[in-house]
Amino acid sequence: MRLAHPTDEDADQGAADLFRVLGRQVKALRERAGLTQRELGRRLGYGEETIASVEQGRRVPQPALLTAVDELLDAGGVLTAASDAVERAKKSRILHPAWFRGYARLEAEAVELHSYCNHVIPGLLQTEDYARALFGMRTPLLDEQTIEMRVAARLARQELLTRWPAPIVTYVVEESVLHRPIGGREVRQRQLEQLLSLGRLRSVELQVMPTDRSEHAGMGGPFTLLTPKGQLQVAHVEVQHVNRLIIEHEEVRMLAARYGSIRAQALTPGDSLSLIEKLRGDA
Repeated sequence: MRLAHPTDEDADQGAADLFRVLGRQVKALRERAGLTQRELGRRLGYGEETIASVEQGRRVPQPALLTAVDELLDAGGVLTAASDAVERAKKSRILHPAWFRGYARLEAEAVELHSYCNHVIPGLLQTEDYARALFGMRTPLLDEQTIEMRVAARLARQELLTRWPAPIVTYVVEESVLHRPIGGREVRQRQLEQLLSLGRLRSVELQVMPTDRSEHAGMGGPFTLLTPKGQLQVAHVEVQHVNRLIIEHEEVRMLAARYGSIRAQALTPGDSLSLIEKLRGDA
């Protein structure tokens, strides 16, 4: 575990201030153009939720988004010029709890990520509202500032799914997770829509484990397999806020074999998306 450096808090606050300032600039430009958040998002290919989160400083303003806003709303290159500062701030920002930072650094370097989840939607696939609902129900309770920091950290990690070159990502999620209305009906609906969107990415394969399976290789609980660039595959297990990074070759090999069985027992990616589409229609 890395000990907190005296400048960690300052670096985090500086990054947060930068993101809030850029968010206010995006909002001012949007309002000057007479556009709503939904209209701007539609023109740029982003969701209304993403635009709102950037404007409020809750989501890291990705350079591609800043450049797109700059060009569309004629900002004269001001937002594009901030891209380098955003990248530096992202690297210096300390958002994750101390016990998670080691895994987060490995995940950011991943060329492959495979995960079996049985209680909640995986963090990299969560919408902002779904993530906020999860952190809001944590016990002991988290204060509002910590909740917002954790949400922002989770959203920032999702860049992994859309970067280039894209890592190979597979997920197996229990069907029961898709039925659970975390955050309420509307939050569940948007979460299902996000799963459909991400599940159609060429680099992502999403599978659902049906509840009617009489045999199930994943009864031992959730886990993640991770291959950082230039390194051997490792595994990560988190249960009841107890987490363990597994590097022992034999244990990792066993979990990898188990994951292969889990994928074989789950629905195919195509059938899984069809099921999610049906659940969205029924919601």
